Amino acid sequence: MLGPGSSSQNNPQTRNTILTMPDILWVDDEVDSLKPQIIFLKGKGYDVTPVSNGHDALEHLKGNTTDVVLLDESMPGLSGLETLARIKELRPSLPVVMVTKSEAESIMEEAIGAQITDYLIKPVNPNQVLLSLKKIMDGKRLVSEATTSAYQQDFRNLFLALSSNPSHEEWKDLYRRLVHWELQMTRSDSPEMLEVLTNQKAEANTEFNKFIVRNYSNWILGKEKNAPLFSHQLLAQKVLPFVKPGTPSFLVVIDNLRLDQWKAFQPIITESFRVEDEDLFYSILPTATQYARNALFAGMLPIDIAKQHPNEWKNDEDEGGKNLFEDVLLEAQLKRLHMDKLKWQYTKITNNDDGKSFEDNIHNYLSNDLSVIVYNFVDMLSHARTEMEVLKELAGDEVSYRSLTVSWFEHSPLYRALKKIADKGIQLFITTDHGTVRVQRPSKCVGDRSTTTNLRYKHGRNLQYEAKDVLAFRDPKLAGLPAPGISSTFIFAKEDTFLCYPNNYNHYVQYYRNTFQHGGISLEEMMVPVIRLVSK
Repeated sequence: MLGPGSSSQNNPQTRNTILTMPDILWVDDEVDSLKPQIIFLKGKGYDVTPVSNGHDALEHLKGNTTDVVLLDESMPGLSGLETLARIKELRPSLPVVMVTKSEAESIMEEAIGAQITDYLIKPVNPNQVLLSLKKIMDGKRLVSEATTSAYQQDFRNLFLALSSNPSHEEWKDLYRRLVHWELQMTRSDSPEMLEVLTNQKAEANTEFNKFIVRNYSNWILGKEKNAPLFSHQLLAQKVLPFVKPGTPSFLVVIDNLRLDQWKAFQPIITESFRVEDEDLFYSILPTATQYARNALFAGMLPIDIAKQHPNEWKNDEDEGGKNLFEDVLLEAQLKRLHMDKLKWQYTKITNNDDGKSFEDNIHNYLSNDLSVIVYNFVDMLSHARTEMEVLKELAGDEVSYRSLTVSWFEHSPLYRALKKIADKGIQLFITTDHGTVRVQRPSKCVGDRSTTTNLRYKHGRNLQYEAKDVLAFRDPKLAGLPAPGISSTFIFAKEDTFLCYPNNYNHYVQYYRNTFQHGGISLEEMMVPVIRLVSK
C-alpha cells in the first residue's frame, strides 16, 4: 500500500506564489478611519480599494475586478442595505460582508435575507476582518489542507485496522470512517488525496470480501453466535421494539440506499428531525431487492419464506413481480411477534404520481401506529442510469451519483410529506434493503438458458466462472436460499466485478462498466444504514 504523498501542487506556499492579490472593495462613509486596517490587510496580501459611498462602490464594480466587498450598513444617501440590493443585481455571486454598528435583529435578518456572506459588528479589529476574508477567499483551500492533514494522520490507523482481522462490528466502524473521509475529500476538493482514499477503500473491499467468504455461511446457519444483524432480523430488533400504540411511527424503506447517500442528505432531514439512533446492518446475499427486501419484511431468510409462504415467493426465473407480497409477509411477521393489533398501513411508491398522492394524504397516516413506506426511487435511478445516456452523464461517478440522490430527496414528495408532519410528534425510521457498487472489472461466466441475467449474482446449472472472482454455493441452503432447481449453484461477484457472458463480450463490458449494480459482495452493497429519528 502506498501512503498519502505530497507534491508542490499541495504546498500552500508554492500555490500562493502564483496567485494574484485578492481585490477587496471597502465601502464606508468614514473611509479615512480605515487606513490602519487597510495597511494591515495589504501586509497580509490583499489589495484594498476604499470608497466613501454606495454610488462610488457601484461605479467601481462596473469596471473593476473585485473579489469581496466590505460594506458599511449605516451610510448617508444610499444606505448599506440599498447598496447591497444593487450590488446583488449587478453581481449576484459577489461575496459581501456587512459591517455595522447596529445589533438590531431586524437589520441582521434583512441583510441575511439579501444573501450577505458574513456579518461584522463595529468596532471591528483587523484580525476579525482578516478571518472573515480568509473564510471567504481561502476557506476551501484551508479546509482542503486540514482535511488532507487529518486523513494522512488517520491513514495508517485505517491500514492497521484493516490488517488486524476486524470483527463485524469493527468493519462497521471502518466503513463509517472510509465514508466520512470520502465525503470530506469531496467537499474539500482534494483530488490527489481522494485517489489515495479510493485505493484504500478498494483494499478494504478486498479484505471485506475475504471476511464474508470465511464467515457468511456459518452466520446464516446460526453456527456462529457472534454474528452481524442481517436483513431478516432488522425489523424485530431495530424497528418494532420502538413502535408503540398511539404514537405515529413511519418506516421509510428507500430501495438501494447506501451509507454515503444517507450521510449526504442527512443535513436536510435533520432540519426537521433529530437522530436518536444510527446504525448499520448487513444485507443478506444476494444483495438484490427480491431477496433482501422480502427477507426484511418477512423476518425470515429466503429459504424459509419459500417454505412457509410458497404462494408469495417467486424465484428469479418465475414470471411476474418478485416483491408483490411485502405487505402479506409483514403481516405474518407482526402476527408472529404478537404485534398484529397495531394499526398499520403499507404503501409502495414507484413513480412520481404515487409520491404526490402520498404527500397529499400524509395527514391521514397519522392515525396509524405504523406506516410503512417503500420508496423505489434510488433503485430506479441506478437501473435507469445504466439504460439512459443522460443519466450516465449526470451520475458518472460516486460524487455525482450521490449528488443526484441528494437533489432528488430535497425536492421529492417524500421529503415534502415528512416536513408537513415533522411537528406532530412522530417517530421516523429510514432504512433500505441493500446498496450498490460501481462495477469496473468484467469476469466471464457461462451458463445454460435458465441462468439468471443479474450482473452481480447468478444461479443456474452447469455454471462456469472464474473462481477467484466469486463466492459460490453449490448447495444454496448453505446461504439460506431456496434451490430453484436441481443442481442449482449460486455465485456472487466480489468487490467491483461484474459477470458477463462470452457472447458479444466486449460490447457488454463497455456498456456496463462504470455503472452501479447490486447483488454481490461489497461494503457498499452489504453494509447499509438504519436510522431512528424523532420530531424536534
